[in-house]
Amino acid sequence: MTAFRVIPCLDVHAGGVVKGVNFRNLRAVGDPVELARRYRDEGADELVFLDVSATVEGRAALHRVVDRVAAVLDIPFTVGGGVRSADDAAALLLAGADKVAVNSAAVADPGLLSRLAERFGTQCVVLAIDARQSPLAGGRVPDPGPRTPDPGPFRWEVVTHGGRRGTGRDAVAWARQGVERGAGEILLTSMDRDGTLAGFDLEQLAAVRAAVGVPLIASGGGESVAHFVAAARAGADAGLAATIFHEARTTAAALKRELSAAGITVRLEGP
Repeated sequence: MTAFRVIPCLDVHAGGVVKGVNFRNLRAVGDPVELARRYRDEGADELVFLDVSATVEGRAALHRVVDRVAAVLDIPFTVGGGVRSADDAAALLLAGADKVAVNSAAVADPGLLSRLAERFGTQCVVLAIDARQSPLAGGRVPDPGPRTPDPGPFRWEVVTHGGRRGTGRDAVAWARQGVERGAGEILLTSMDRDGTLAGFDLEQLAAVRAAVGVPLIASGGGESVAHFVAAARAGADAGLAATIFHEARTTAAALKRELSAAGITVRLEGP
């Protein structure tokens, strides 16, 4: 059985790590290099670095920060933000990323996933999907932003540009299409749960799990070991979180020990 992975996330804005709720009200929480080193030492299986303002500002990710973070890591490192071409992805891989996450640009041009997979291999391509409850499914949309007039009768809608734009696209169907195009992994973030510490959206996870066979990372709302156990049982191959690690509520190693005690297979190397 494949081990469930525990993945801290660094949301980076203007060179520093930030965190908010539902992608809003960002606050500074630390230096990305210092946090990366800490999470490596605390037993993280992987690290995800997301430049949360790159797409909105129409620029590439901060390569100099990526390079500094990569220099202190010996665990898999995924970087996303502002990836609009294979050359953008190549620059991040050269800076030290092991995998590249794409979101907004892939929605605008699904062929980007195929070009990335052909050039770097599917193992390097992570499709990041930010999804929120569709208004037509009775979901609460606090700030819908620009959107397609009729988003359709589906349960979860894909959003882009840091959660600022609705797309009218079904998240489950998009996950399936993304894998067909070449994505080797899905990073699924529940916009409704992000930063709330209310637990992962298990229905959303189960629906995407049923649609795709590639590794699936649960993101948005994870706080307790029970949340991570539930995500694993809903079909996630990994759980990503930020606040619980930034605020030192637990460590990756401690969380993995608790997961193991609950019957979830994990890698227990490390402190």
